[in-house]
Order: sequence, then structure tokens, then C-alpha cells
Amino acid sequence: MNQPATSLTVVAAVLFGGVALASEPSAVATKMREFVEKKEVAGTVTAVVTKTDVKVEPVGLADLERGAPMRPDTIFWIASMTKPVTGVAVAMMHEEGKLSVDDPVAKYIPEFANLKTADGKAATVTIKHLLTHTSGLAEATPEQSRGAKTLADLIPQFAKQPLKFPPGSKWEYCQSSINTAARVVEVVSGESFPDFLQKRLFAPLGMKDTTFYPSRDQLTRLAKSYRKDGDKFVEAKIFMLEGKDPTSRDRYPAANGGLFSTAPDYARFCRMLLNDGTFDGRQYLKPETVALLSKIHSGEVTTGFTPGNGWGLGFCVVRQPQGVTEKLSPGSYGHGGAYGTQAWIDPRKGIAYVLMTQRANFPNSDASDVRKAFQEAASASN
Repeated sequence: MNQPATSLTVVAAVLFGGVALASEPSAVATKMREFVEKKEVAGTVTAVVTKTDVKVEPVGLADLERGAPMRPDTIFWIASMTKPVTGVAVAMMHEEGKLSVDDPVAKYIPEFANLKTADGKAATVTIKHLLTHTSGLAEATPEQSRGAKTLADLIPQFAKQPLKFPPGSKWEYCQSSINTAARVVEVVSGESFPDFLQKRLFAPLGMKDTTFYPSRDQLTRLAKSYRKDGDKFVEAKIFMLEGKDPTSRDRYPAANGGLFSTAPDYARFCRMLLNDGTFDGRQYLKPETVALLSKIHSGEVTTGFTPGNGWGLGFCVVRQPQGVTEKLSPGSYGHGGAYGTQAWIDPRKGIAYVLMTQRANFPNSDASDVRKAFQEAASASN
């Protein structure tokens, strides 16, 4: 049976991808407006997501110089909100029996067969280690990253370095781990990572503006990134691009943080997970696979970026709600991005919270007051 269609509220006779736009500013929009007026952010687009409904509200400006307002279809660099997408891609291959998350990475990438710790001891890194940031893998240098055109180009850079610690013994946020996981997906699927995601997730889910490589047309809707400098904003570069144009394919698809997306697009991804892997009658994952994704696999090691969390397969998982996660239930899961984007799924309450903004210098984007206020306002309204 198909999922119920998303409810529609028409504002100014404009429809944006079948998502509901509030006819009057909600408590969420009012709160976000306060942060715009205080010059904490230039603007936001929020989405409050249930199993059957998505409510999207743009506030503020996407481009201060042009005075261009935020719109529901404004595109953002979502940075590390790419990581859960990578986790779902791996889970699809796990569900189909093409890999197990408990497999050694060396089963698919031979260069990993000779990994050693700093003291010369042999070590085995599993796919689960990759997705929970407990692998101990070293990172590529900026020069090596700039020179890589494919995920395969990066692998020798990771594999030739000693591990920072024995796998599973510690949590350390690791970009090389997530990119290696995406390379495993390429190996077992026989497709490039962008092609795999487009075929298996983005196109069928209707995520039409989610891509590693925005088109020229999409760039006209890209929100500018800003850093706060005293009481004003200064435009900031998207550092992940290494100075290249966002449309350039002369760079590898950064599975750790390379996606661009919109609030309605990412809301569709969240609705699929809220519905135990099903969206509009199509099953993307089995319920037990969604449970596997959102289960804590990092053990008792202390994890970041805020207190009280563990780590699932590409997702941070709330173990003990507190502080910025206070309004989330235990077992909620999600991820933030470097420039303040956030998406959190609360299966117990049947709601997800998507926040899009582009501020470059939050002291800790996961612990921002903007995120906290958004989730508090949205929780109080539902």
C-alpha cells in the first residue's frame, strides 16, 4: 500500500515539490527569525518531517549582497550530512548479501590486508569500524586529496599509513573511513558511488537537487556561505571544493561530506527512514536493516560531538538526551554538517528535524543554539 500523500498548503499559489508551506509563520519560523535578526545566521530553511507530512519554512536570505531570500528549493552544501547517505548505501549492500558490515575491508580492498598499528602490529579493520569512526585510519594530506579524481585514487594513501590506534579501541572522527566505505560500495556494486546513489536513492526518492556536482542551473539556487565577523557576515568559501567550481567533476565524490541538497530532498530521505525503509510504497530497506543502521555499534568508547551519544552505521545515535539533544528521545539518530546543517530522526516520536543554513564558523555546529532552538520549537509544536 502506498504511503499517504504529503499534505499540501499552498502559499502564493506556488508549489515546491509537494511539501507543505506554512500559511502563517510557525513557532519554528519565529524562532529562526530571531537568529537572523541577531545576525547569528543569514537565513535558514527548516523541515519538520513526520511519516506522512513535511512542513518546510524558509527564513532570511540566501544571498545577502543580492537580497535573495531563502526558498524551499534553496540548495545547501550539507557537508557531513553526506555520511548517513553513505551508511544507507552500505546497508543496502549488506541487506542484499553483497557484503557484511562485519567483514574485513581487505576482503574488498586488497591494499588493506597489510594494515599495521604504529608499533608494527597487524590490524584488521572491518566495514563496521569504518562507519563508526573506530577504524584508526589516518587521513590523506590536503595535497593527496586535491590530486584524487576518484575514491579509488585515495585508497593507497589511507592504506600505506600506520593506524592511529587498534581498531575498535577508540572513537576518532575519520573522513578516510567513510570514503573507504563508499569505495567498498563501488567494488561490490560495480558502479561509481554517484551513479549508485542516483539509481538507488536519489532518483527513486525524488531527491532531484541532491548531488556531488550541481549543474549551472542549480548553482543559481545555492545559498552563499558566510562566517560571522563581529557584527557582520563575510562570505566564506566551501573548503571541501579546494578552490574548484562546484560543478567541476575534476574531484572525487566525497562520501564523507561532498553532497549538496535541499531541505525537501533530505526530508524525503528522513521520511524513508521514519517509515522503516519504505517511501511511497517502495521499500528501500527492510525494517531490520534500518534498526541495524540506527543501533549503537561503537561500544562504550566516548564519542563526539556532544555528550551522551554513541555511533551507528554512519549516524550519530543519542544514548542519553541532554543539552542540545534534550528534546530527542533515546535512540534518535542523525548527523550535522560543518556549516550548521542538521538532520535528526526520532523514531519514538515519529518525527525528524531538518535544518539547513550556511554559517562557516560555528564554534561547534552540532551544539549550536540555532539547532537547539529549532528542535525545541518544533518539538513543542508537535
